[in-house]
Amino acid sequence: MSCTVTLEKTISFSRSSNQFLVTLIKEEDKKENTRSINELNKRKLVNYDSLPDFLKHNEFVVNYYRSEWPLKQAILSIFSIHNETLNIWTHLIGFFIFLSLAATLMLSVNGVSIPLKLHQELLVLPSFEPKTIKPIARWPFYTYLTGAMFCLLISSLCHLLSCHSKHTCYVMLRLDYTGISALIVTSFYPLLYYTFACDPFFRNLYMSFITVFGLASVIVSLVPVFEKPEFLMVRTGLFACMGFSGLVPIIHKMVAFGDRPEAVITTVYELMMLSFYGVGVIVYALRIPERWLPGKFDLIGHSHQLWHVLVIAGAYTHYLAGLVYLSWRDVEGC
Repeated sequence: MSCTVTLEKTISFSRSSNQFLVTLIKEEDKKENTRSINELNKRKLVNYDSLPDFLKHNEFVVNYYRSEWPLKQAILSIFSIHNETLNIWTHLIGFFIFLSLAATLMLSVNGVSIPLKLHQELLVLPSFEPKTIKPIARWPFYTYLTGAMFCLLISSLCHLLSCHSKHTCYVMLRLDYTGISALIVTSFYPLLYYTFACDPFFRNLYMSFITVFGLASVIVSLVPVFEKPEFLMVRTGLFACMGFSGLVPIIHKMVAFGDRPEAVITTVYELMMLSFYGVGVIVYALRIPERWLPGKFDLIGHSHQLWHVLVIAGAYTHYLAGLVYLSWRDVEGC
């Protein structure tokens, strides 16, 4: 009798244990399903109204936003379609273009690169025997190419990762503004160093001014309020003023060297560069064309994508100007 009771208790306990385990497994399954659903929801594309405030930058781009995605999924989204896809790839491709240009320039023979020779022949620049055996310093040109690559790569990463979290967005935007400042500042170096190679006073004066201006812009961009949508015009105006301050040394160059074809050709390139940047600033600041048809340019054709293409065009024309500067100073020396 005692054995029977003990057996029944054992069976009852076993059943209770099994029920507990089944319940536990079901609870874990529910939690896992909930986590999976939450992860899927985090990877969904949402509309502008569903975004947290830190991701609200352009109300005219209505759909296809990534919002607070896990970092791994944000990184992998480089291969998916959303409203940042072309923003990422335009500047990523631009980065590799400038990387190849820098590599080609470094593969030089006797200080004169292959693209520089071809460029000189196409422009039919005057041919002189070099006055010096040693070619002009390349570091201002390499610094510019580095600044352009830094700007393009950081911009691409910013558009890729900013959707992860508020902190990530803050950090990436600060780096993006730093990249813009770096591109603008280093763009001045070939212009100033090669134009005023024989006039150290003006060369150092102009280069010091633009470097300080660039550092001040970076410091200002660290202020959190700087990134708010209502300060869009302030941001745009600051970078535009820094860029267009280049008109001063360009005018100086034409006054001093206006009779030289190299000065005229580089000035044409630099005005083209400023035109590309100027149109880009207008498109970016006024949100053209999505302002006119909200939601119609969410994936292709909105202002930020156009701005990216214009930045690459402007940077490339400045690269062509740099080739002329190298040709000029390699031949003329100082």
